[in-house]
Amino acid sequence: MTATTPLSALPTTPRPQAHTAHSAPSTPAAGGLGPRLGYLLAGLPLGVAAFVTAVTGFAAGLGTLPIWLGLPILAATLAAARGFAALERRHVEAVTGRALPAPAYRARGGGVVRALSDPQSWRDFTHALVSFPLRIVTFSLALVWTVGGVGQLLYGLWSWPIPRDEGEAGLLDLMFDIDSRAADIAFHTAIGVVLLATAAPVLRALTAAQTSLARALLSDGRRPR
Repeated sequence: MTATTPLSALPTTPRPQAHTAHSAPSTPAAGGLGPRLGYLLAGLPLGVAAFVTAVTGFAAGLGTLPIWLGLPILAATLAAARGFAALERRHVEAVTGRALPAPAYRARGGGVVRALSDPQSWRDFTHALVSFPLRIVTFSLALVWTVGGVGQLLYGLWSWPIPRDEGEAGLLDLMFDIDSRAADIAFHTAIGVVLLATAAPVLRALTAAQTSLARALLSDGRRPR
């Protein structure tokens, strides 16, 4: 008589686990309307400070080169641009949810000449200059599409004390010769609805333009030397 082996005692082969999309590390989601608006509005004060520092430092450095004082001034200007660039990278990471690779700066030390020969520092300096006009445009459009949209939507509540000439009923009257207070309110309210309805894609596009410039100049993907 042959003894039978219980099924529970038989060796079992581990069942392969299926890989799912959830096993990969997730990337933080991009910011919404509020974070994008905050990024665009805060970008102008940062841009003004970076632009003024870069232009002033560069002009002072060039003007004092004959007495050798210009070299440390230029090095300090590049160091300041490097600090502004680091702050902008953090802002870009926060609003996009995507990491900005560390740029390939040269190791600190080696004197003023080494500091002035760092290519990435000059890229930071260039960003401080060229991003300034872009920040003005993005700031203005972001303000119009949000604050302006809210103002137009509530036009009927705050526009009544505006002084008007006799027979003039507002913008609608000037544009289309429609002398009607109710039509004027409806016209401005419609503008507010359109601005607020399109605010999300507009802010997304403005944010993409500003962050793309930062990624192009403030990060090159190379390892620091």
